[in-house]
Amino acid sequence: MARRKSLSRRSTPRKKKIVERTSAARKAATAKSSALTIVDDLLIGPGVSFVETPNKGGDLSPRYLVFHYTAGKSAASSVSWLTNPEAKASAHLVLARDGTITQLARFNVRTWHAGISHWDGLSGLNSHSIGIEMDNAGPLKKVGEKYQAWFGTLYGVAQVIHAKHRLDDESRWWHVYTEAQIQRALELARLLVRHYGLKDVVGHEDIAPDRKRDPGPAFPMEHIRAMVLGREEEERERYEVTASALNIRSGSGVEFPPVADPLTKGTIVALLEKRDRWSKVELLENSDVEGWVRNQFLKKV
Repeated sequence: MARRKSLSRRSTPRKKKIVERTSAARKAATAKSSALTIVDDLLIGPGVSFVETPNKGGDLSPRYLVFHYTAGKSAASSVSWLTNPEAKASAHLVLARDGTITQLARFNVRTWHAGISHWDGLSGLNSHSIGIEMDNAGPLKKVGEKYQAWFGTLYGVAQVIHAKHRLDDESRWWHVYTEAQIQRALELARLLVRHYGLKDVVGHEDIAPDRKRDPGPAFPMEHIRAMVLGREEEERERYEVTASALNIRSGSGVEFPPVADPLTKGTIVALLEKRDRWSKVELLENSDVEGWVRNQFLKKV
């Protein structure tokens, strides 16, 4: 995967502020995730259960964390399938849309989630990684005013995004992840990277780009990787406001109140965090102002 180039190590007041803010966010995430622990390679904490899969084998000394989407109807149906010997597939964790977690194998046991895969000079990532399956339908097809998964379930417009996967030529409709899933994924990634000294956090699309597209463009992989691996010194992407007046809000939704006067057309902002429809940004001309804006009214500069 291509990585953004880092800035020089020269310290600036603005860079210092970004580092301090990211460090504070990291500490907050650590505090929140402290309820989750790992004991004897088992995840322990609220909302965690264990259902052992027979689809496993061999010792594992993990070096990487791999995110997937299930492309299934629900977390329960995915757990049922991944514990079925006929599936010949499994993962260590299944993360439901409400944030609950089912562990299918201990973290020191190899599961079958990666298939034919390559990363960092290694082949066969089943032997080198922990796999997390996120309950998500994946790509969708528009049917009338709804959006249909391959298994037939229809979703409303609030549950989808239209985006181009970086490995594809054309845009498609994708099932969104919930806020609970994204926050839990961040907690899990931080805990697993810290506990096992993992080297990187990647998607199935990274290790098998010729055949896989999960977890897809609806998942904030770069944000999670940066938060977990501490890449706060990378340059923030800059965007220009394209709307004549753009509300900047305290949260990622129209129900949240504005934090400042509307941004005018041409205002330049720095990206702090990107989601499917909303982005958290900071005003370059006034770094004390930050909040959430709609992605459709931003243009990268």
